[in-house]
Amino acid sequence: MIRPLILLLLFTLFSCKAQEKANDVVLQPEEINYTFETIATDISIPWGMTWLPDGSMLVTEKSGAIYHIKDKTKTEISNVPTVVARGQGGLLDITVHPNYDKNGWIYITYSSEEGEEKGAHTQLVRAKLEGQSLTQIQTLYKATPNTTRGHHFGSRITFDNEGYLYFTIGDRGNHPENPQDITRDAGKVYRLHDDGRIPADNPFVGQKGAKEAVFSYGHRNPQGMTKHPVTGKIWTHEHGPRGGDEINIIKKAANYGWPVITYGIDYNGSIISNLTEKEGMEQPIYYWIPSIAPSGMTFVTGDIYPNWKGHLLVGSLVFQYLELVKLDGEKVIGRQKIGTDIGRLRDVKQGPDGYIYMAVEGKGIIKIVPKK
Repeated sequence: MIRPLILLLLFTLFSCKAQEKANDVVLQPEEINYTFETIATDISIPWGMTWLPDGSMLVTEKSGAIYHIKDKTKTEISNVPTVVARGQGGLLDITVHPNYDKNGWIYITYSSEEGEEKGAHTQLVRAKLEGQSLTQIQTLYKATPNTTRGHHFGSRITFDNEGYLYFTIGDRGNHPENPQDITRDAGKVYRLHDDGRIPADNPFVGQKGAKEAVFSYGHRNPQGMTKHPVTGKIWTHEHGPRGGDEINIIKKAANYGWPVITYGIDYNGSIISNLTEKEGMEQPIYYWIPSIAPSGMTFVTGDIYPNWKGHLLVGSLVFQYLELVKLDGEKVIGRQKIGTDIGRLRDVKQGPDGYIYMAVEGKGIIKIVPKK
């Protein structure tokens, strides 16, 4: 009985110290100065959403459907790639090319069984929309090897100001091997040209055995990624285990530490690592204890939501609210609940019309409209 007691005491001390550091920014209650407008219903697990030039939306549903939503009318897109909708896998993120009006490319990530091994892994494709059907589908990246594990496929997609495409893949439930090894896929942020070519200045180009598309590593399961509207830097958040969800700013060749350093513990209460910091590994700009299970993130710009402008919105799966993360530059200075009891909030984005849209499991797409 002595050993379990010592482990419990160590965990309690570690957890209290981490929580004390994390919770120096107190979560404030919501201020209800908005209403919710339903844009689309009956979408079981809406994962990602993007907009076409005419203001209509494309929304992915985890089981394998893509919906085209225009004037609150929902039409299912045909010829969608076959996905492995199992565990945390399925049809994941979607975004359009920054120059979509000129080239028509749409980018999609999903769990794919393509490959020699059984199971699935995250795949990135691009396609064009003709009528209500995907055409010219091209594979840009397929992680390997497939595995039957149902964990941590990621995945989010975004473009930076130079036109590079970034996407995320979680560690697939295999740590420490995947996230800390640049010769293995998973637990990474990747960077490509928009046609799938690997940029010559990617950090691990030319290294023996390296996955040359990798831009940063040591990630657990990033399910939020967006570009800062002023600096152009790529921000992500990722799921920790129990505690230790993180917000990170992505740097070239940087190691974000998982699972060598973490502010979380394992689901059974055991210690994953006694380290929260280590030389050569990045610190998050913020971490949550307890975990909120973050999903989706967007910066607020424009004047529709004056009190939110310049700050970050993050969805919570476990607590089913939208969180406003208040910023001073790259430092988190405040947190506030926005819309409690919404449901499992899978994605949040600011649309081209300046309004905030939420993808909520079991409900669909919801628009936040400020009260006049």
